[in-house]
Amino acid sequence: MASVQRGAAVGLLAQLALLAVLAVTVGLGAAGWAVGLACGVVANAGIARGLVRSRARGFGPANRVTIARATLVGAVAALVADTFRGAASVPVLVGLAAVALVLDAIDGWVARRTATTSPLGARFDAEVDSFLILVLSGYVASSGAWWVLTIGAARYAFVVAGRLLPWLRRPLPARYWGKVVAAIQGITLTVAAADVVPRSWMQVALVASLALLMESFGRSVWWLWRRRHDALGLVTSPGRRRLRSVTAATTTVLAGLLVWVALVGPNQLSSLTPGAFVRIPIEGVLVALAAVLSATAQRFMAWIVGPALGLLLLVKVLDVGFFATFDRPFNPVVDLDYAGIGVETLRLSVGGATATLALIGVALLGVAVLALTTLSVLRLARLAARHRTSSLRTVTALGVAWVLCAVLGAQIEPGLPIASTSASRLVYEQQQAVRTGLPDRATFASEIARDRFDGTSGDRLLTGLRGKDVILAFVESYGRVAVQGPAVSPPVAATLDAGTKQLRAAGFASRSAFLTSPTFGGLSWLAHATLQSGLRVDTQRRYSQLVNTDRLTLSEAFRRAGWRTVADMPSDNRTWPEGTSFYHYDKLYDRRNVGYHGPTFSYAAMPDQYVMSAFNRLELAPRHPPVMAEIDLVSSHAPWTRIPNMIDWTQLGDGSIFAPMATLKVSQYALYTNPPAVRAAYGQSIAYTMSTLISFMQRYAADNLVLILVGDHQPATVVTGENASHDVPITIIARDKRVMDRISSWGWQDGLHPDPHAPVWPMSSFRDRFLSAFG
Repeated sequence: MASVQRGAAVGLLAQLALLAVLAVTVGLGAAGWAVGLACGVVANAGIARGLVRSRARGFGPANRVTIARATLVGAVAALVADTFRGAASVPVLVGLAAVALVLDAIDGWVARRTATTSPLGARFDAEVDSFLILVLSGYVASSGAWWVLTIGAARYAFVVAGRLLPWLRRPLPARYWGKVVAAIQGITLTVAAADVVPRSWMQVALVASLALLMESFGRSVWWLWRRRHDALGLVTSPGRRRLRSVTAATTTVLAGLLVWVALVGPNQLSSLTPGAFVRIPIEGVLVALAAVLSATAQRFMAWIVGPALGLLLLVKVLDVGFFATFDRPFNPVVDLDYAGIGVETLRLSVGGATATLALIGVALLGVAVLALTTLSVLRLARLAARHRTSSLRTVTALGVAWVLCAVLGAQIEPGLPIASTSASRLVYEQQQAVRTGLPDRATFASEIARDRFDGTSGDRLLTGLRGKDVILAFVESYGRVAVQGPAVSPPVAATLDAGTKQLRAAGFASRSAFLTSPTFGGLSWLAHATLQSGLRVDTQRRYSQLVNTDRLTLSEAFRRAGWRTVADMPSDNRTWPEGTSFYHYDKLYDRRNVGYHGPTFSYAAMPDQYVMSAFNRLELAPRHPPVMAEIDLVSSHAPWTRIPNMIDWTQLGDGSIFAPMATLKVSQYALYTNPPAVRAAYGQSIAYTMSTLISFMQRYAADNLVLILVGDHQPATVVTGENASHDVPITIIARDKRVMDRISSWGWQDGLHPDPHAPVWPMSSFRDRFLSAFG
């Protein structure tokens, strides 16, 4: 007992010493001292009491490492309690937490090497882990991510539940995966506390971490639930045995269905028919045959094939989403780069709380799919091993049937063979995507380096537009379907045709055609970069590579030629680094600096009419040098549930007049479960933006104004249907006849409304043709 007491006293003194060091170096307030001392007292008294009750002769080497960790965790808790006094202690907090995490890998190793492992030591180690995770989750949650507290509170909620449900108190078997999950929680929370990773990416990591934790706890609860009768000392009745038998049979059927769906399920909504599932997957036949013939193969299937099937199913789900949104399959090389951007867009569209809940749901679903496919394969493999003869007959029959169907070309419906190889084909396609995507960086670098305008001096650039104000207006989701889709185009076409007449009467000429966008359904900045740089920028990876070069853009060409260059990104709420580092704009406008105090309209921070009015007030109305501006108009951004109306330009003020229009007339769910209504809402949003631009030109355009109006991409497939083109309309409007003469050789059509026979150019060709025409 004396030895234990001395060890506890040393531990408490170490805690006091560490707190004193923190007080001298980074400063520690009363709250920090109180929490730090409380942690030291509880940790040292708790381990001492446990050692005395277990008649231990002393702390032992492993427990000394753990008490050192507890001392560090107490210091971390003190800093968290005191962190609201300032951020000066954050690096120290993160450093102490990191050392505590490293020591977590050492105490168990020391216990095994010194043969001093014990249930008390394991419990003490687990409690220190749990408290560190609770403290870190509290610190991260203080930045606004309240749900992160769930990570820290999970262990203690489990303990409280055990007080209410006795069967939860049964000892759990040691699981290595549980230790891995606990380590992931600590590492993720420490990185989040350090704030060295972009917040959108960190949100994704935290959601994934929480999902892993829920899976781990869920598995433990399930294990305990299945053994609750043994834990409670109850005798299983015949009725309960029959219920177990029925439950087991049902579970086996469901496991088989899940594996079947993973193998033959389609990856596009249009292929989701009953016939898609009435097929024989050759992959399933081969794996089942191996499981029947080899016990080793059974273990392989459980832990290799099971997760692989889960990944295959997740890729199919991703494909469904990507086809529906971008009209292409998921690409593992480039599409993971969109995770952070997707989170941010989701938050802007539906709000932070809803987006967080959605992300948690997605992460839990992903973990559940991987776990369920693994458990399903394991269950089926064990069943096959118990009934080897009948399983072998069944697999042989399916194999023979597959061969016959393949030879005869039997089909459930056109293009859907009974003998399925869809799983293998999807794996091959993903492998090809990886193979072709990895070398793209070098290929694109050589394309960036080839630029015939790179050395052109400013006095030779854009001479045909000297003295002109030029607006490059990107209209969100303005695609070919808006002007030619029978379910969408009538109101848009009417607006464009009427606008052509109105502008002609005001002395303006206009010419229109189509450009083929590199993207579809979203990722607008890829289209912006493509048009400005003269290169096809169809992935985030290419975009990131491009913006770190000095490739000549249209905006830089105008700047080099003497224009003042401006970008207006009305829905941005933070600094846009590429705006100055790559596009070299002299001035950036966003939602923070245009004086808007009205409501938001789903994704759009303000209506397009206000955007154009503010641009006129800030740039065109005052006496100014020639200005070139890129303006992004996003009132036509999905989800199209809040669409403003045109009002008198003189009534705009600070935008508060739009407040009555921002009321949600229909929920996103109600809209998107009614495709005709979605198309009508999309058409209405495009008509609104076109009306805004036409009215702006009539009211504010001087003789020297040139407007380039272009779509960034087509809307999602819920509007266009599958296999739609990537074409977007483009129009140039000017009062000066000499501007139109410069592009007369292009063969573009007169007016704002291009018909199906209008010329179609790659969007990447526009920069060079434009600079050639006006230089």
